[in-house]
Amino acid sequence: MPIRVAQYSGFCVGVRNALETARRAAEAAREKQIGAYCLGELIHNRFAVEELERAGVRTVESIDGIPEGQAVILRSHGVPPETLEECQRRKLTVFDCTCSYVAALHRIVQKAAQEDMPVILVGEMGHPEISATAGWCFKSLREGNRERRVPGRCVIVSSVQDAERIPDMPRALAVAQTTLPLDTWERVTEALERRVGALVRERTICGATARRQAEAMKLAGECDCMIVVGSRTSANTRRLYETCAGICPRTCLAESAADIPPGFCDIRKDSIGLAAGASTPDWLLKEVVTRMNDTEKDILENVQEAKEAAQEAVEEVKEAAETAQEAVTETAEAAQEAVEAVKEEAAEAEKPALTEEEQRKQDFLADVEKSFVRIHNGQTLTGKVVQTTDDEVFVSLGYKSDGILKRDDLVDKDAKPGDEIEVEVVKVNDGEGNVILSQRNIINRKVWDALVEKFEKGEYVEAVGKEAVKGGLIATCDGVRAFVPASRLALHYVEKIGQFVGQTMKLKIIDVDRQKKRIVASRKDVLIEESAAKKAAAWEKLEEGAVVKGIVRRFADFGAFVDLGGVDGLIHVTDLSWGRVNKPSDILSTNQEVEVKILSLDPERERIQLGYKQLQPKPWDNIEEKYPVGIVLERPVVRIRTFGAFVELEPGVDGLVHISQCALTRVGKVEDVLSVGQMVRVKVLNVDPEAKRISLSIREVLADEAMEAPMVDDIPGEIEEAPAEEAAEAPAEEAQE
Repeated sequence: MPIRVAQYSGFCVGVRNALETARRAAEAAREKQIGAYCLGELIHNRFAVEELERAGVRTVESIDGIPEGQAVILRSHGVPPETLEECQRRKLTVFDCTCSYVAALHRIVQKAAQEDMPVILVGEMGHPEISATAGWCFKSLREGNRERRVPGRCVIVSSVQDAERIPDMPRALAVAQTTLPLDTWERVTEALERRVGALVRERTICGATARRQAEAMKLAGECDCMIVVGSRTSANTRRLYETCAGICPRTCLAESAADIPPGFCDIRKDSIGLAAGASTPDWLLKEVVTRMNDTEKDILENVQEAKEAAQEAVEEVKEAAETAQEAVTETAEAAQEAVEAVKEEAAEAEKPALTEEEQRKQDFLADVEKSFVRIHNGQTLTGKVVQTTDDEVFVSLGYKSDGILKRDDLVDKDAKPGDEIEVEVVKVNDGEGNVILSQRNIINRKVWDALVEKFEKGEYVEAVGKEAVKGGLIATCDGVRAFVPASRLALHYVEKIGQFVGQTMKLKIIDVDRQKKRIVASRKDVLIEESAAKKAAAWEKLEEGAVVKGIVRRFADFGAFVDLGGVDGLIHVTDLSWGRVNKPSDILSTNQEVEVKILSLDPERERIQLGYKQLQPKPWDNIEEKYPVGIVLERPVVRIRTFGAFVELEPGVDGLVHISQCALTRVGKVEDVLSVGQMVRVKVLNVDPEAKRISLSIREVLADEAMEAPMVDDIPGEIEEAPAEEAAEAPAEEAQE
């Protein structure tokens, strides 16, 4: 089967520019007769690093390993400002290969630190890019003529678990490692929102990385197995591998073609997808593709040669038998004609001399015989039906005797005396003076010519599966046998070829042997072309903002794929519901017909972004009517913060019970009186639709219930008024959440 290579594979623009800069640095260093050093591996690929070493670039792990006055290459991951200052002190010639996305990330972090905004770095702990970025989280203070750096608050989180362990913050900036998977960013920042009152999200993920991961995910969902080409030390490649492995279990990571495990996939049966990290050279990816194709070519050639040899042997035996039969027939006919000639000569010799009258009659009969049509075997003629029986049809050809046509060889079943029909002469003389005719041969010849014409025009033919044989299927197309190889029966490998026996199908003829009258056809080519046409037609009908119907086909962690009639669109998990969604299957089910809104179209990348929640009522519409001030409700606690607890009124609508409203008495910690999942009775104090904020109170419900209870002398506990400073803080803290 053909290997499918992800559209965005191999070197990204940043890596390609870094290599070009490193090569220029090596040349410049040679001209100045100084050494060229790379501070850490330029990219995580040993083949590329070895190439640079051959060009004279040495890799060092610390700037201390670079003598003064030499050339230094700063890799695409970037460096902290202290490293740049050390380069200046050592008088090093700097070739900065820092990726433009990474440089932009540094500027964002530095600006936030200058504004006293805590920074949360979402990425891999210890990764060079994260370490360098953390170094830019500082605030500059001027003291007289001196400028002093004060470290800003910087937190590194790698997972949802890390995010849930950070302390509560009133506000913070979240940024991403440029190679971070998009779904990891979404999950982690969602967790951060539960710990940070006002979270500013800057999605600093490289656009090429996001496209690369999306393309790989799509390919992994459509292929039987995936091969990710790249270095095991590359975080970008490793994440690409983990992403593909999460969708396609048969995924392997290979640094080169030699690393693909033997028997990992069957090139004849499996659909194989190929993706590569941003640090993978183009030639390495081509090497893997070439090796896989060479393997497939060798297998197919061996199979095809064996099949053709067997088929040719069978055909040769058939042809030899037919030739022998024809020779026997011709010999018998020649012998018969010779016997007849001898008999005629003997009869002539025995005849008495003719009278003048008898000679004139004989000459007349000879002239009449000369006027008859001359015919030969294989000739096509038009004759007139003169008589029909249950088994035979007699046709006048203008010959001295009528032709006999068997009913089995008659195509025009309704032929009757007086009708003109086209026939072929099979035998001029069957031994008894009869001319044997056929219509079937003419039809077969016309059918063959029509099939050849369709082959030349690339048109489809209709056939019926007749027999499953080794290597494929024998089908008949208008009576002509066609061979369909197993690899050409369907889009994927077919294990049981017999399922196509008796099935009517459309085929495309891919090879014709005119001499032996053989055809080879493909059903797969028809399916591919029809799918492409269907997809093109579907794209023409789609437009952004339109509401269309589709069928839910499959789920992924990040959303649901919907068939729109030839093309698939994605409903991202954030567009499934106005409330929180744990997994897409909680909202939709497989094969469910849904109505969706087209949010965006990208024909070049064949991506369609769909929205499901956009067609559902917004939970905040008519919120004041649904939850009027003063109404008492019983709802669950969903989140607890230092300043209060959030209670879910309905999916997508939460209300805040400030700490001062959690109980009748003063509360030190919200957790002392409430827990997540606990059902509580709350009163609506205030509704702000524009800010999407609802203030709730447990305290007032308890107070109302206490007032309604029978009066007794000793009421345990007293209702304490919330301190003025706590009441004043409530709106501000609620806004931060």
